[in-house]
Amino acid sequence: MNEPDFLDVLRAGVTRFQQHVFPKRRLLFEQLATTQNSKALFLTCADSRVVPSLITHTGPGQLFVERNPGNLVPIYREEAVGVSASIEYAVAALRVEHIIICGHSDCGVVKSILHPEKVAQLPAVARWMEFSTAARKALFEEYPYLPEAEQLPILTEFNVLNQIDNLYTHPSVRQALQEARLTIHGWVYHIESGKVLEYITESARFEKWPGAQS
Repeated sequence: MNEPDFLDVLRAGVTRFQQHVFPKRRLLFEQLATTQNSKALFLTCADSRVVPSLITHTGPGQLFVERNPGNLVPIYREEAVGVSASIEYAVAALRVEHIIICGHSDCGVVKSILHPEKVAQLPAVARWMEFSTAARKALFEEYPYLPEAEQLPILTEFNVLNQIDNLYTHPSVRQALQEARLTIHGWVYHIESGKVLEYITESARFEKWPGAQS
């Protein structure tokens, strides 16, 4: 039996949403039609296995989400847009209170950071990965002799920290931090277990927060 065309699967999903989900939450969607009140910018990877609203159990209007390969933050340049525009809009216009940079296990971009030759035939991806060079440098300075299987989870964490550093180059972020109205967080989501670790400044490690599941 042939599988249905995936576009038909998507259309069927939209139909179920319109028939069963939307009617139950009509009032919420009517309120959201003209405004949003996002409290956080959730910047994560474009990987299809990472679903921010599912992981955080949030609903429409609560998260402002930016997704890109490798959950990277470009170093601010006046001529650049894209991710920088999302950051500026979330911080300056929506005035979010939190920015969460969320990496994840088994990330293809992180694997390519370790082996740049794998994306030699993808020039746009190779240029994009330039924003993670500090993570790769830190890995080889601190853990040069570890097996690759052990380097990858460390590089995933280093990449999140690298992107937090890149955030500080954005004027809107610096201003919000100076005004003490913004907090930045680093997370790593483990697909196979559902575990989420957060970077704790005091210990300089990614750890479970109090009450988190093992």
